[in-house]
Amino acid sequence: MPQRHTVELVSVFATGPGGGNPAPIVVDAAGMSDAQMQEVARHYGHESGFVFPAPPGSECDFEFRFWVPNHEMSMCGHATVGAVWLLHQSGRLQRDRLTIQTLSGQVGIRITGHTAEGAAVEISQPVGRIEPLEEAQLSRDEILDVLGLNGAQLAPLPIQNACTSRVKTLIPLASTTDLDALQPRFEKIEALCERIGSTGLYPYATFDAGRQIFDARQFPRASGYPEDAATGIAASALSFGLLANGMVEASARTITIRQGRAMKRPSQISIRFSLDHGRPDGCWLGGPVRFEAHGGAPS
Repeated sequence: MPQRHTVELVSVFATGPGGGNPAPIVVDAAGMSDAQMQEVARHYGHESGFVFPAPPGSECDFEFRFWVPNHEMSMCGHATVGAVWLLHQSGRLQRDRLTIQTLSGQVGIRITGHTAEGAAVEISQPVGRIEPLEEAQLSRDEILDVLGLNGAQLAPLPIQNACTSRVKTLIPLASTTDLDALQPRFEKIEALCERIGSTGLYPYATFDAGRQIFDARQFPRASGYPEDAATGIAASALSFGLLANGMVEASARTITIRQGRAMKRPSQISIRFSLDHGRPDGCWLGGPVRFEAHGGAPS
């Protein structure tokens, strides 16, 4: 008989009832085909994570793969956090420092403590690359059109492409009210993102500058759903954009990215820069995880 692969549904980065980004995870995916993994993502309609044995000679602890309904992804922050949390819950981790192989490269993992709901997990991201958009005025006008904004609703900061694992377009808004009220023209997002070399639009606004708290929303290029409740990879990219714009400290102090409120899935991602002689050389991202549903779904 074909092997059954159990899917566990967790909610990652939740900060209130009904919050967080759902992540279907298979912690023992050995033997699953690409078609089977994509079917899990299509069944649930969310980014899904799959845990495999480490490739021979990789010196990693596991290999993770990620799928959305439309295609495979090179890296997914919240699914990585959720998968490590599940591995810890099931007693499959022998230590609190790990290395995971992904299509995006190797990712460091650390268990920083424990909460009432399980391990506190942080994952590494490399130092961010920040670039201005080509044809800046044309791109700005097109972004305003797609998001239904006028120029006065932008903060006096540049629109930037930022990347730690995948390129996100950072769009600074003047207020969290404008952010919450966005009603994008979703049918135009994929073509816009293709033209500006991005995998998603990430508008953001300052909530509390002194406490380094920012609100954001993520509209992916072509994942098979219109909006993400919490996006760790985009949040890590945003942290380096904020650093480049002088909005956060070059320190290990926590940066908080809040997301999902407009979807009624309140979420919160914590980012901390890793430092080399006082200069950020990457970051750690993490947040709470909890079960949404146990076992089931297609294999």
